[in-house]
Order: sequence, then C-alpha cells, then structure tokens
Amino acid sequence: MASPEGLRPLSPATGQFRCGIGPFKAMLRWVEWGPPDGMPVVCVHGLTRNGRDFDALAMRLAARGRRVICPDVFGRGNSDWLPDGKLYNVPTYALAFQAFLAHLPKPYDWVGTSMGGLIGMAVGAVPGISPRRIVLNDVGPFLPARALGRIAAYLALRHDFATLEEVETHLRLVHAAFGELPDAAWRHMAETSSRRTPEGRLVMHYDPAIAAPVLGAPVVDVDLWPVWRALGQPVLVIRGAESDLLDEATAAAMAAREATRLTVFPRCGHAPALIDADQTGAVADFLS
Repeated sequence: MASPEGLRPLSPATGQFRCGIGPFKAMLRWVEWGPPDGMPVVCVHGLTRNGRDFDALAMRLAARGRRVICPDVFGRGNSDWLPDGKLYNVPTYALAFQAFLAHLPKPYDWVGTSMGGLIGMAVGAVPGISPRRIVLNDVGPFLPARALGRIAAYLALRHDFATLEEVETHLRLVHAAFGELPDAAWRHMAETSSRRTPEGRLVMHYDPAIAAPVLGAPVVDVDLWPVWRALGQPVLVIRGAESDLLDEATAAAMAAREATRLTVFPRCGHAPALIDADQTGAVADFLS
C-alpha cells in the first residue's frame, strides 16, 4: 500500500502488553511504525476493525518522526479474546488501556475511529494518562438509536468465505460508507481483516462475541455529553458528510467548544477511512 509521502511500506514492528480486565488478564497486541523514540500517537480502530486500518496514516506520521502505535482492541486481530462476551464494551476497554497508557512515554496523542474515539474520550479526562491531543473520527457524545440499530443488524450477520475475493466483495458492500477507496486499499483491508479457520474457510478476524453487548441491549439514543465536557485538550472532530452516527447537529455542538476543530469530508459516511492524502494530511497537520 503506497504511502502518501512516498515512504516505503515496510512491515511494521509489533508489541504486546498484558492488561488486567477484572479478574482476567488479556494480551493487547499492536503494530507500530516510526522511530521508537518518537512522540507516540495511539490509533484505535472501530467496532469490527483492527489496527491495520491505520497503515496509511501511520506511515505518514512516521515520516514526520512520530512513533505510531496501532493496537488491536481485545477480541480483534491479534489481541486476546475475552472469556465473556459481556466484557466487550467501552468501559472495559478504557480501564484496560489505562494500564497500557501509564507505561507509555508522555506526551502522546490519540486518534480514534468510532469505537476508538469513544475509548479516547473515556481516557481523555483521566489525570496522568490523558493524551495531549485527540482526533475523533466520525464519533461524538451523542449516538443516535437509528445508527446503533444499523450496526446491531450488521453484527447479527455471520459470514464465512471461500476466497479472499469474496472477503473483499463483502467489505466493499458493508463498508461502502468508508468512501471511494482504490482497489489496493480494499484488497489490503481484505488481507488484514480476515483469518482462516481450521476448516479452511475465511472469516472476519474478530471474536463473534463482540456482538453480545450490542445485541443484548435495547437500541436507544446514547448521551455521553458529560464525558465530552470533561475533556480539556484540543480535539479534531472528523465527520463523513453522509454519516448517520455523527450527525450534523452533534458535530456542530462539538465544534462550538473552545479548542475544537471540525473537518467534514465529502462523499463518505461512517467513517472516513483515513487513507487518502486529504484525510491523513488533516490528521497529521493537527497533531504536528
């Protein structure tokens, strides 16, 4: 996958950290780019995604001397699955990340897409571990029930595939709102979003139990404005112009806060993929 600034797409380094989750321990694993002594940026993905979604952004930030850490949240990618599906929720993730962030050199920045943005809001007001700056990619402190219902319907589906081409076709359909991506980006997504079962089939690279909290709860509006008001650092809010999760009214209310910048990208919904040069450039400039 070509870098926006011409950096060769070398394989990233990897890391892991064992986190406490209630009475359990689970390994958080990540890929990272850039110099080990660079100022860290933690990039956290959406509900069914993984840390490789940030490869293009990470290479751009690494070219500017940043150390970019892209975790797989528990139950996704290479991180451990949790023993109880009810543990797959933002408060659990935020508490687990606190131990990881306590060991991370300061200052650092946070980039969060959708669920990753909610985790960023949760840790953003915690003294001693809060990031210097936060990027919220198409998520905010009000989550409309209609968008959550769409997500719940998607999570209720079960898929397996015979070929990588079938995986790519599926991703192009369910993530069409990511916007107009080049063929190479969709193929990269298929390669990094699937795993092969012992039976030889391909499935999405996450624990099906991540759906448990979503499918087990009534679909209602979620109000997180008190969490938003607790943030003190500068925030970049990114919105896809056609997004159903971050609506125009919520984005405008967020932009009214001092030290908040709102950037809206056309021809995409939930959520901008942070792959093309305009999107990665907006993030890089805000964090520079």
